[in-house]
Amino acid sequence: MENYSENNIVEIGGTVASEFEFSHELFEEKFYKFYVETRRLSNYSDKLPIIVSERLLDIGELKIGDIVYISGQFRSYNQPVDGKSKLVLSIFAKNIEKRDDESLLTLNDATFIGYICKEPIYRKTPLGREIADALVAVNRTYKKSDYIPCILWGRNAKFCEKVDVGTMVKLNGRIQSRTYEKKQEDGTVTRKVAYEVSIAKLSIDRKENNEINEN
Repeated sequence: MENYSENNIVEIGGTVASEFEFSHELFEEKFYKFYVETRRLSNYSDKLPIIVSERLLDIGELKIGDIVYISGQFRSYNQPVDGKSKLVLSIFAKNIEKRDDESLLTLNDATFIGYICKEPIYRKTPLGREIADALVAVNRTYKKSDYIPCILWGRNAKFCEKVDVGTMVKLNGRIQSRTYEKKQEDGTVTRKVAYEVSIAKLSIDRKENNEINEN
């Protein structure tokens, strides 16, 4: 997997849903964060965080409500919070374009090649629907990795339950946001948002995994 750009491919379409905020600066290059709202076929919308370089566009060119097309990668980093490490996820834009095309409003496609790095958790809902949670490590340049939370359904969930840690997998799905409530130590309840990839396709490269096991 020397071509790291093929390990993590994301295409998103939607509308600009927030103002641009300064995120960080790296080697005198400034990066900004904003949110894009993309629709599901069910008409529910996901608001997804985007990180974009000042070199890709003049942020003054975009305003809330504009339709955009973005291609890039879904990346993670660990952020210290109250003495603990929190996994922070965002879409790193490698290309961003303003478009006048409403067909883009439901575009949300993510493909990953990585390794199962934590034992998948399989369960059933009260209505009997099968679900599995998996964490996939996707290699990046400079010996870095992105850790992608994934959720699988039905047959994929049942199959994933039996996949060993360390297995190389190829996954395709859509990035989604999920709101949940967390009770604090003082009894107050805080509303939070989590991001994960809802997986539609899961495959295992048997040849690649055999070579890994042999080594």
